[in-house]
Amino acid sequence: MEIPFIKNDPFLKPFEQVIKNRLHYIKTKEKELTGGKKLSDFALARNYFGLHKIPGGRIYRDKLPGASEVYLTGDFSGWKPLKKYRLKKDDEGNLFLKIPLSLLKHKDLYRLYVRWEGGEGDRIPAYAERVVQDADTGIFNAQVWDPPEPYKFKHKSPPKKDDIFIYEAHPGMASEEEKISSFKEFTENVLPEIRSLGYDTLQLMAVQEHPWYASFGYHVSNFFAVSSRFGTPDDLKELIDTAHSFGIRVIMDLVHSHAVKNEVEGLSKYDGTEYLFFHAGSRGYHPAWDSRCFDYGKDYVMHFLLSNCKFWLEEYKFDGFRFDGVTSMIYLNHGLNTDFNSYEDYFNDNIDLDALTYLYAANKLIHEINPDAVTIAEEVSGMPGTASPVTDGGLGFDFRLAMGIPDFWIRTIKEQKDENWHVGNIFYRLTDKRKDEKNINYSESHDQAIVGDKTLIFRLADADMYYFMSIANMNIITERAVALHKIILMLTAATAQTGYLNFMGNEFGHPEWIDFPREGNNYSYRYARRQWSLARNKNLAYYYLKAFNSEVIHLLKCKRVLISDINLISEKPYDQVLIFGRDKFIFVFNLNPFTSFTDYGFETEKGEYKIILNSDDETFLGKGRVDTEMIYKTTDAKGKSFLKLYIPSRTCFVLRKQ
Repeated sequence: MEIPFIKNDPFLKPFEQVIKNRLHYIKTKEKELTGGKKLSDFALARNYFGLHKIPGGRIYRDKLPGASEVYLTGDFSGWKPLKKYRLKKDDEGNLFLKIPLSLLKHKDLYRLYVRWEGGEGDRIPAYAERVVQDADTGIFNAQVWDPPEPYKFKHKSPPKKDDIFIYEAHPGMASEEEKISSFKEFTENVLPEIRSLGYDTLQLMAVQEHPWYASFGYHVSNFFAVSSRFGTPDDLKELIDTAHSFGIRVIMDLVHSHAVKNEVEGLSKYDGTEYLFFHAGSRGYHPAWDSRCFDYGKDYVMHFLLSNCKFWLEEYKFDGFRFDGVTSMIYLNHGLNTDFNSYEDYFNDNIDLDALTYLYAANKLIHEINPDAVTIAEEVSGMPGTASPVTDGGLGFDFRLAMGIPDFWIRTIKEQKDENWHVGNIFYRLTDKRKDEKNINYSESHDQAIVGDKTLIFRLADADMYYFMSIANMNIITERAVALHKIILMLTAATAQTGYLNFMGNEFGHPEWIDFPREGNNYSYRYARRQWSLARNKNLAYYYLKAFNSEVIHLLKCKRVLISDINLISEKPYDQVLIFGRDKFIFVFNLNPFTSFTDYGFETEKGEYKIILNSDDETFLGKGRVDTEMIYKTTDAKGKSFLKLYIPSRTCFVLRKQ
């Protein structure tokens, strides 16, 4: 059996048998789960477990093998475990209880009371599709969501493309007001912003219910429930439907890499045991994230998580997922304290084959349900085959995030003077990705915006941002920051293999980091918001950064630049000038902080060229040193064609062949 992604990389040849053994393990497990049927026919747990309508009433089903007694509780029982509402066992060992329709109506609250050997306590049902928190007591409960007129989708999803431009957003902190914002406010205020900027995909964070707001949505407690902080299930559906009407696809930041360790509102010790969903002992605990680790080797866990993928696709019409923490999933040590400098780091006893099996099955299932769905791996180690199709022996992700790029920009800014920035090394680090796997570039994401880290603009300008971002009062520090912010944006985006990602607010150099309400800040929402008004004020530099970001995205998207090959034309470290071509476009960067070049020549295809986007244009707070109306013609010498340009310091621009 030939494995295509090995054929594409000769360095994988020594590990061919290891890869074949993995694939055999995965295929065998898939067959055991499905009995040779489709994965979509297997991933039906949500359709069976949980609370469902049946003729004449409702039925609740669950699986708690470690429990001795399980009760349904609510106002109807005085929140006490009454014998009348004790769940019974069926022939397969599953628990169930039939109740009249009137017992639990729309918006009624309920939960479970579980007894096990040595203990007892409340639990939120694992398959609850809505969970709400009492504002006074802080207690979480499941809530019946059965509106008389449920939301009906009106718009089809936009078609999938080979390239992708992602706007990563958190709905709760999307308002300028000091509060938790809502899905409805996001729909009304932020979606039009995303459309005008040119992004074609919204990556929505913090969708699944999570008890700790400051976890950014990554400590999930209820995997089938929409976070009630932001509104109702129908509010989320309206958001997605509206995005589709704008031509924007919506993907969900899906957390299947771990779960919150909370026991009452989470899955931890759901039936009194450690190991229903998770590994027992130390392997079931994530030392860096203080959370629980799924045991992907259990059929029930596979059933639960795959059904969860299907649920979000079908119930909410999501167009795919960004899978969080893939590196943590696939390595037994979660990838911690490992540099991944050798291929041997990918093919050893540190691999969780069951996690690989789950990721393979999830990708196959998702594309089986919706061939146009998009899956993205947050995978930092560079595991070969992650974004190769399952038909080629890979895990099946459509894209992988180029996670090393933000760290590279941080190191460059922190550790090197501007005059020492090496354009050849920069170009290499932005493009040294596996050519047979699609990558998404980004210079910064939410990780760099959180307190304890710094955004690019904040690293470049630091405290001067607070005093010198008015265009009437800029100093050399903020002028440098604005110029380099534009260069880093276009350089990172224009070298992307097939995709680019931006986190909400970074497009205009948002001045504040993100700090969620906590004891240390007196539970303030001051920094858990986005200051959109700054980018609407023409007297501030933020307005011009946003305008430049929008022009770059529109150019790359509308002209389909990222699906074309990159042709390095010139990289001269001493000059700090980098020039490369893509299709009919030439991208020119001068990172030199001191020197502007006159008649800077380089070889290119014969013809006429015109500048179509220029960071030095006054429209983008540049100095207007370049004539963008001029037609540049190549000259011939010794059988070759050369183009000569004026390239001001700390600028970038794009030419198009006429």
